[in-house]
Amino acid sequence: MNDLLFLLLAVVVMLLGSFLCSGVEAALLTVNPVKVHELASRPRPLQGARRLEALRQRLGRTLAVLVIANNVFNIFGSLMVGGFASAVFARHGISGPALPLFSVALTVLVILLGEILPKAIGSKLALPVALASAPSLGLFTRVMMPLVLMLERLLPAITAESEISTDENEIRLLARLGSQKGQIEADEAAMIAKVFQLNDLTARDLMLPRVSAPTLAGHLSLDAQRGTVLRHPTAWWVVLGEEVDEVLGVASREQLLAALVEQRGASAAADLCEPVEFVPEMIRADRLLTSFRRNGSGVRVVVDEFGAFVGVIGPEAVLAVLAGWWRRPVSAVEVSS
Repeated sequence: MNDLLFLLLAVVVMLLGSFLCSGVEAALLTVNPVKVHELASRPRPLQGARRLEALRQRLGRTLAVLVIANNVFNIFGSLMVGGFASAVFARHGISGPALPLFSVALTVLVILLGEILPKAIGSKLALPVALASAPSLGLFTRVMMPLVLMLERLLPAITAESEISTDENEIRLLARLGSQKGQIEADEAAMIAKVFQLNDLTARDLMLPRVSAPTLAGHLSLDAQRGTVLRHPTAWWVVLGEEVDEVLGVASREQLLAALVEQRGASAAADLCEPVEFVPEMIRADRLLTSFRRNGSGVRVVVDEFGAFVGVIGPEAVLAVLAGWWRRPVSAVEVSS
């Protein structure tokens, strides 16, 4: 009877070891590396977070340790249990039909309890399982380091480090999936996509062209241009000099109206303007947005490669892209097609 209890205990130990190795392996492969990095980067990281991040950075080495341990239980353990079962059954005179049935039952138990069930649990509870097992797995990895280093010399691919990386398409996809699953709002997912659109647009795409830009003659008095200022409720005016493409500065409508109220209409428009900041027409919209964030006042005068005045652009033009108000103009070629 003691032999049968020892046999049962050996089967339980073998299945338990296989269960733990398979579950931890599935958790390490399934856990979100970005979430692990965020937990490890906190001022007070969760217990096991930093150890888990270190294990994931050397994922090939960690998986090699788990595979070795898992196969020790599955292969070597099965052989030892099978040999012990054969001796026990022979001692009790039941080796005929009992041994084949025991082998079939042990195989089914290894598949169900040593592989399928633990991997399903490890995948579903990836983060808590990975965090809980990280300290023990780290210690076990250090114990097996001589064997692992020998395997790394034979198989250099094990030494590769895993780095967290992503790209624009992946972020777009994650935002769309998050919106479909209800994890983030639909408008938030749409705005994330619009942010990446900024990299594909330039000031030339978003600017108000020169022919439509509000301009004032710098040498004329404000009184002489009073009607123009009052008729057009634009926020900013470009003040031009007498030379071609000579931009003297920009003036806000508030400044111009205040000058009229204060009886300073006899002043030339050039005396009421502010210094202007020029930007090339091919500057990307994301860089332009950064420029407005550093200095959000005023507008930017857009110039071409020859320094000629081609248009004006304000922060609202870039923000319109993020808000979804901007639409790319349809070219004549697109219309004809």
